[in-house]
Amino acid sequence: MIAAPEIPTDFTLLQESETHFSSDTDFEDIEGKNQKQGKGKTCKKGKKGPAEKGKSGNGGGKPGGPNRMNGHHQQNGVENMMLFEVVKMGKSAMQSVVDDWIESYKHDRDIALLDLINFFIQCSGCKGVVTAEMFRHMQNSEIIRKMTEEFDEDSGDYPLTMAGPQWKKFKSSFCEFIGVLVRQCQYSIIYDEYMMDTVISLLTGLSDSQVRAFRHTSTLAAMKLMTALVNVALNLSINMDNTQRQYEAERNKIIGKRANDRLELLLQKRKELQENQDEIENMMNAIFKGVFVHRYRDAIAEIRAICIEEIGIWMKMYSDAFLNDSYLKYVGWTMHDKQGEVRLKCLTALQGLYYNKELNSKLELFTSRFKDRIVSMTLDKEYDVAVQAIKLLTLVLQSSEEVLTAEDCENVYHLVYSAHRPVAVAAGEFLYKKLFSRRDAEDDGMLKRRGRQSPNANLVKTLVFFFLESELHEHAAYLVDSMWDCATDLLKDWECMNSLLLEEPLNGEEPLTDRQESALIEIMLCTIRQAAECHPPVGRGTGKRVLTAKEKKTQLDDRTKITELFAVALPQLLAKYSVDAEKVTNLLQLPQYFDLEIYTTGRLEKHLDALLRQIRDIVEKHTDIDVLEACSKTYHALCNEEFTIFNRVDIARSQLIDELADKFNRLLEDFLQEGEEPDEDDAYQVLSTLKRITAFHNAHDLSRWDLFGCNYKLLKTGIENGDMPEQIVIHALQCTHYVILWQLAKVTESSSTKEDLLRLKKQMRVFCQICQHYLTNVNTAVKEQAFTILCDVLMIFSHQIMTGGRDMLEPLVYTPDSSLQSELLSFILDHVFIDQDDDNNSADGQQDDEASKIEALHKRRNLLAAFCKLIVYTVVEMNTAADIFKQYMKLFNEMIQENGYNFDRSSPTFSGIKELARRFALTFGLDQLKTREAIAMLHKDGIEFAFKEPNPQGESHPPLNLAFLDILSEFSSKLLRQDKRTVYVYLEKFMTFQMSLRREDVWLPLMSYRNSLLAGGDDDTMSVISGISSRGSTVRNKKTKPATGKRKVPEAEESSSSDSMWLNREQSMHTPVMMQTPQLTSTIMREPKRLRPDENYMGVYPMQPEHHQPPLDYNTQVTWMLAQRQQEEAARQQQERAAMNYVKLRSNLQHAIRRGTSLMEDDEEPIVEDVMMSSEGRIEDLNEGMDFDTMDIDLPPSKNRRERTELKPDFFDPASIMDESVLGVSMF
Repeated sequence: MIAAPEIPTDFTLLQESETHFSSDTDFEDIEGKNQKQGKGKTCKKGKKGPAEKGKSGNGGGKPGGPNRMNGHHQQNGVENMMLFEVVKMGKSAMQSVVDDWIESYKHDRDIALLDLINFFIQCSGCKGVVTAEMFRHMQNSEIIRKMTEEFDEDSGDYPLTMAGPQWKKFKSSFCEFIGVLVRQCQYSIIYDEYMMDTVISLLTGLSDSQVRAFRHTSTLAAMKLMTALVNVALNLSINMDNTQRQYEAERNKIIGKRANDRLELLLQKRKELQENQDEIENMMNAIFKGVFVHRYRDAIAEIRAICIEEIGIWMKMYSDAFLNDSYLKYVGWTMHDKQGEVRLKCLTALQGLYYNKELNSKLELFTSRFKDRIVSMTLDKEYDVAVQAIKLLTLVLQSSEEVLTAEDCENVYHLVYSAHRPVAVAAGEFLYKKLFSRRDAEDDGMLKRRGRQSPNANLVKTLVFFFLESELHEHAAYLVDSMWDCATDLLKDWECMNSLLLEEPLNGEEPLTDRQESALIEIMLCTIRQAAECHPPVGRGTGKRVLTAKEKKTQLDDRTKITELFAVALPQLLAKYSVDAEKVTNLLQLPQYFDLEIYTTGRLEKHLDALLRQIRDIVEKHTDIDVLEACSKTYHALCNEEFTIFNRVDIARSQLIDELADKFNRLLEDFLQEGEEPDEDDAYQVLSTLKRITAFHNAHDLSRWDLFGCNYKLLKTGIENGDMPEQIVIHALQCTHYVILWQLAKVTESSSTKEDLLRLKKQMRVFCQICQHYLTNVNTAVKEQAFTILCDVLMIFSHQIMTGGRDMLEPLVYTPDSSLQSELLSFILDHVFIDQDDDNNSADGQQDDEASKIEALHKRRNLLAAFCKLIVYTVVEMNTAADIFKQYMKLFNEMIQENGYNFDRSSPTFSGIKELARRFALTFGLDQLKTREAIAMLHKDGIEFAFKEPNPQGESHPPLNLAFLDILSEFSSKLLRQDKRTVYVYLEKFMTFQMSLRREDVWLPLMSYRNSLLAGGDDDTMSVISGISSRGSTVRNKKTKPATGKRKVPEAEESSSSDSMWLNREQSMHTPVMMQTPQLTSTIMREPKRLRPDENYMGVYPMQPEHHQPPLDYNTQVTWMLAQRQQEEAARQQQERAAMNYVKLRSNLQHAIRRGTSLMEDDEEPIVEDVMMSSEGRIEDLNEGMDFDTMDIDLPPSKNRRERTELKPDFFDPASIMDESVLGVSMF
């Protein structure tokens, strides 16, 4: 392939000896200097060269044919709908629209082309119109410049980006129009050396425009045009092969039967097809080198994505011509793009190639070069990209298993435990294809075998081995869910799993170890749960979805299958593993997913009795809380009054509870005898029985056994003597709590008497006093249990209990007194806001490892959340929230004392404080009016704390406590909109203008806090400085117009006196108002320059003198805010003057912005912007400063052509586009 220089925007037609590319440059070439000298002959019949522009079929030089004016159809004086309007509506058949245009082109091609040109201009959102006069006398660049001047600068929207129903299908209609246009013109018009040259020249010029709308629309059009031409070239190649075959067949005939005239016709046809193919090659070369090689590196992600998507189509559609390393390298390089949508297009393009195994040989070099990059993309921060990367690796695995190493596969394996379900499912499919899809030859004879001898037996063992090796045993549900879609038959083979657990191993077969059996039982439980519930595990979905009829039928069938199998097998499994707490806990959960009706219909009552006996034995053998709660839940699941087995189960349950209650009362009487010190055996017996009763009381109403009295005596004795074992106290508190809750449920649901209410009230008050006493216990676990239960009881019996029409419960309302509130707050301050190491040391000798630290942190968070609920629902006084927030300042100061002021904001210590602040903010609830005053005070104190300590190095350095604003930003969402504006103004009292312009990392807390206050605000002028000078303002407000002289005045509050604290109308700004303007930039990449002193904003907008204003006390702040009405008028006049200055100095400001600020892709008005990404430190712009050594598109010769030559391999040439030092890796 011969390299050719880059094609300029306004290019002239060169002779074919100079380049393969030929096209008209301008819309008009009056002197005929650029007329094509093609192939040493005159133009074909019916074709007109560029010199014939302006000459039409109905007379030369006339602006239009009959019924046409200014390029628009005219019928009876009424203008017909233009091409743009037809495509925009998307209702007409596109072929008929194109056919009408072709008829118009045949009648007068200049006017028809003018319509097509205006179509592309209008599709870009430009309101300008190219007239016939402009078409005849102006060059491309002049026309584009004229259209740019007429572009509407009030909005950054254009048809491809507009929202709304009328624009929903515009892009598809636009692309369809281009495809149909080329398809309908492929036999004649595209070869007339006029229409295609003009269109390609126009699109090439527009694609290099500074106007984003022109660049985006023209690039899409050019790429779709290229795709249509590739399809034409493919058809030509097929026709040439057929013609060549017919020619050789005719020539091989004997002379007597050979038709010489037919041979001559076939030769002539092959010659014409070859000429047409050469023409198509020239067109594709022009588009590829004039548009693609520039726009695949565009600054706009959508444009880059379009280019990559289309080149993938070309390689898939016409692999003989495009599927080589010269084109694959563009996809490989772009996989490093910074935008996820571009990386996504790269992966989807490659999937289409790897899916076809016939193309694998052409992808070997690319795979070896970019395999590592694809593997790394499985961890992409964009989940969609990660999913497609895994799917691509699955296709690579299917094409050749030797390509991916064991390390590559392991990088994908662990993603089956990802919390994001699409990623996990894709990884599960990869895992299944790699480890489970292969079947040995000997397995074919085992297909009809079942149980332990089935072919799935080895696969189940493989699944168990994989699960154990992953060392994430608590995530079996995630593993099952990941493989559920691709390995359903394997995961639902419960008969095989049951056989592996119950049956003896075959001869020569190794039995499962104890660890493997536990893993198999856990996996089996997860598969049964997934089949019965039909939704992913917690953390993998947004909630239960509505099942389809087919899914419901499958669910019912699976539950029937599960019940029939395990109703018989479960008693046997429990008997075998009755002493193993872990296995029994999982097995006891199976009845929750049974169809209990089958016990009766299937006459399985004897198996039910066996199950109840096994559960009873397990309750007597175990004291582990998890096992006992599993037994309790199993009884609860079986005691369903809807089924006939209820009576049988209820009798067994009552007998068990009777025995436990009698035993507990007997043991307690002996345990509490005066004058005798209880021994350890008595304490153990009391504790084990109390554990069993508490576990059952959690799920069952045991009110008729009157457990409150015995527990009260136990707890009271513990208070009096002070030597009660901590575990007994903990479970006695929990059991008494359940008694109170069941009594409350009983009086709420049924018609209760006044005596019942009074008895419950008395028990509740007494229980709260007991819990309050235990808050001062010496044992930390007892205090934590008492605190948690006390918070729950106070929350339940607060004024909220009467909501929903339950006024009869008013006697039960309990409001804690000040002493109790003080004790609760003291507990939080002493046990939550403590050092992590101190907490671990006090936790009964727990090992100081990461697991214990995490567990302790979760415990502290839960304690804090329990108390914060009382604050939110006004059970305790609101001012206690201030005491809690002070602890964040205390922790912040302690962190600074340990790490200094230059600490790492990503450190675990700082992240922990921020996470606590986030959770604390969540406890304020959704009713912002209730917590309005507390939140405002919180922000006021936080701002004062952040700016309290100035930096000794000067005002150019941040205040020492500035990082605290990062924590304070967690509470910004709890502010009302008008309060955000007031807090923002209060923040500015502590800021200087230089602070607002600082963009270093140390100032990020201030920037993030300001942005959190501006989010959701309706004052456009508040963010004018950050909008101009900050890279943080990247989201374009499509509805915002350029700033005018009038200021938006919010509605006045009705009562200024009640809202005088933080909540009055908007204050005047103390910072200069800067109006946003379009950024006029060049397409040439250059280093950004700083503003010179005489070009900065200070010269355009006068500022107040710089000085650090000291913080105001609260009373002064209130007085100042009350006076804001008098200041508002002056502020409005100041903004009007600023607007006038803006009009006068706009050109200077544009120049300053262009020189001094970095270009954002989504600025307020991205009409005009830099089209290339910055090359500093970005892998996407590896090509900066390099000359493209692009190839010519050279379509392969006919496969049957005798003079066929093998295509020379075109390997990656890193020197042609990128510097290896920039990439960081060698190409080959």
